[in-house]
Amino acid sequence: MHVTSEFSHKTRVQNLNRLETEEFDFLIIGGGITGAGVAWDAASRGYKVALVEKDDFAHGTSSKSSKLIHGGLRYLENYEFPLVFEALSERSYLMQSAPHLVKPLPFYMPVYESSPHPAYLLSAGMWFYDLLALFRAPGLHQRISAGVSGRLIPGIKKEGLVCTFKYYDASMWDDALVLDVLMKAHELGACIASRAAAVESYRDQNGIITSMKIRDSIGGKDRIVKFKKLIVCAGVWTDEVGGMLDGKSWKNWLAPSRGLHMVLDWKRFPVPGAVTMQIEDGRIAFAIPRHDYGQGITIVGTTDGPCSLPPDQIENEEKAIAEDRAYLIKLLAQYFPHLNITEADVLNHYIGIRPLVNPNRNMSEAGAKSLQKVSREHTIDHGPGGSVFVAGGKYTTFRRMAEQIVDFSTADQEHREANTDSSLFVPAMPTEVQRAREVARARGFVIPEKLFERYGSDAIEIYQIHQSDCDLSVQDPDGFPCLEAQFRYAVRHQMVLSVEDFIRRRQPLHLCRQDHGGPWYPLLEKALQSELSNS
Repeated sequence: MHVTSEFSHKTRVQNLNRLETEEFDFLIIGGGITGAGVAWDAASRGYKVALVEKDDFAHGTSSKSSKLIHGGLRYLENYEFPLVFEALSERSYLMQSAPHLVKPLPFYMPVYESSPHPAYLLSAGMWFYDLLALFRAPGLHQRISAGVSGRLIPGIKKEGLVCTFKYYDASMWDDALVLDVLMKAHELGACIASRAAAVESYRDQNGIITSMKIRDSIGGKDRIVKFKKLIVCAGVWTDEVGGMLDGKSWKNWLAPSRGLHMVLDWKRFPVPGAVTMQIEDGRIAFAIPRHDYGQGITIVGTTDGPCSLPPDQIENEEKAIAEDRAYLIKLLAQYFPHLNITEADVLNHYIGIRPLVNPNRNMSEAGAKSLQKVSREHTIDHGPGGSVFVAGGKYTTFRRMAEQIVDFSTADQEHREANTDSSLFVPAMPTEVQRAREVARARGFVIPEKLFERYGSDAIEIYQIHQSDCDLSVQDPDGFPCLEAQFRYAVRHQMVLSVEDFIRRRQPLHLCRQDHGGPWYPLLEKALQSELSNS
């Protein structure tokens, strides 16, 4: 069976040492999905790549999405057919190459007499969506009568309901996907380190940035890394990095938008699939079931409002958070009036900040556009000192975006083809999983199904860690089998450096429980110290 590479705290120390002893073709700032994708793409072309992230990987927007991979059904309204076709192609790729993280999900779109689009028009759009997907979705769309809809979707408003359209997109583990992409880059030789902040730049005689001071936020040591091209994929910190590189001339890129999601226990809000809720101003929100998250939850979101605080302080925006939660509860009351969902039913919430590029960054106020008109797509441009800056984009097409970024960054060089068509996580491939199941049966291992679903054939390693290294007297939280073993695995293979890294961005323990996993902190802290002491 395939053996997952080590990607641990020890790997991080080795890579920090590499930063000051080697010269790289690219230094990438930012360890979200965009930076991870660029590192993988560039490494697959044979470039020597370094990536630094000032916090944990996927710390920002990349762990706070709606956790969906979709083709963008709403883009059909604007005739953006090439965009939808590309997204649907990437959706198909991700479902095949990362089946443990990207899984088919049925969507239900209720249509009411008051809906902005009539049923016949939506039906045409659904057929076109299936066509652009080349009929590779798990199933063709269906039109479901109002009567059947009422029985199929518990609590749905029946008054004025014309029908419901069922179609397919996919759910995903956003933060885990970032880790798998980084692992692919790591296996190709990329030098990757978390909690390593870029703090100062240096230029050559031509004004080109060719080295950076990188600060280890754990050890405190500064290192100088040399490179040929700087690529900034800092997401909502884009302007912060731009100002650091050139505080005198940098003009802010972003018009960030705040989006809040609420989390409820699925048993309290048992939707059969993602339910689309159309909002009066033209936006949409979703109720998304996640049976693979802990005990089973339903995610509701998202909102869309201006962001007035720095990203690291957004949770302090208490008034806006209360307003956003009240807004979503009111929306649920409109669509699911019989469920009587209240604030008391909310297990948790999370806030993502969209790094939207400000369409007015080179415009006067007279030419300003509204927040809803800000593009959701990415922007690639030249930055200070010959650097390349990227902002915007979406998860579904991260691979194509990365390809464009590397092409843009190497436009003056002989072209090298990217090679990112391979599977993202070999242990998750069906043949590997089947072989692992056979091995487990032969050895008499009773491995929880959730471990196979999440880790593929690596479930055997986790079970062995559970049997040999863990405190078996501690009861696991509901939906998180072999929790301590999963944590130790994450320390060894996912560069987990703290308990927070694990419960927020490797497993959704913090998200799924009102106690945020607090009772298990001492156990995991003890396990962390054990792992570090064995280095």
